[in-house]
Amino acid sequence: MTATSFSSASASSAKSTRIADAFARRAEKGTPALVPYITTGDPSPESTVPVMHALVEAGADIIELGVPFSDPMADGPVIQRASERAVARKVGLRKVLDLVREFRQTDTQTPVVLMGYANPIERMGQEAFVRQAVDAGVDGVLVVDYPPEESVEFGALLDQHGLAPIFLLAPTSTEARIKSVGEVARGYVYYVSLKGVTGAGNLDTTEVARRLDDIRQHISLPVGVGFGIRDAASAQAVGSTADAVVIGTRLIQEIETAVKDAPEADWPALASRAAGAWLRTIRHALDALPPRSAPNETRKSA
Repeated sequence: MTATSFSSASASSAKSTRIADAFARRAEKGTPALVPYITTGDPSPESTVPVMHALVEAGADIIELGVPFSDPMADGPVIQRASERAVARKVGLRKVLDLVREFRQTDTQTPVVLMGYANPIERMGQEAFVRQAVDAGVDGVLVVDYPPEESVEFGALLDQHGLAPIFLLAPTSTEARIKSVGEVARGYVYYVSLKGVTGAGNLDTTEVARRLDDIRQHISLPVGVGFGIRDAASAQAVGSTADAVVIGTRLIQEIETAVKDAPEADWPALASRAAGAWLRTIRHALDALPPRSAPNETRKSA
């Protein structure tokens, strides 16, 4: 890949600070950040932007938007269903970017991170994707099947244009993998708390805390923890040690339940109301944790 100079690159520099600013605001309050995940276009494309605004009103610091994909190998059945519903409604990467652009018309502060797989990006072309993501108002990109050692150029391209390359770490990640992620990641690092797919198994918060200590030996970025967080208690347990709590599966289940058997015209209102109400319980639980001390406050985004 050759480096390019996009006309919008200078404009992206302001966007690149949104993730850092979000973590800095949480550090000032001494509480962990809250990062909800939703699948774009689920339950309908018309629901996505209202749900995003509801999540922000409920206390979301960063929004992860899933890019629908026909083979979401890292996702469990709940997010797979969400992706299938969105794909059936023809929601692809271009539509995702259109919806981010619509969200930015009224929210210029909340960071938006796209989470998905390599295929849609490569079909669009990496450089074209980066250009359009910058123009839409995206802040970071997490590509599940782009390991750090195979995405140096793509990560550099994102970084060059103000988008944070975000990477996953897992319970099986070696010290060498942690170091390699630390060399290329920006914004924050996403630690997958469980072996398996999203929504699987039960959390071992003692093990999560131990692994966070290992990660912080090599990475100074904030560390968000996701997979397996389903309620206020598990969010508090993880939030007591993580810099951010990432929640997806349970949130999508709340939306599924809210719109079940309802007329489609009502879905945006029902989905946003349910998502906001549930996420607010998680925000309250995190805010009830003892304030963080100085060491966590020093972990700022690059």
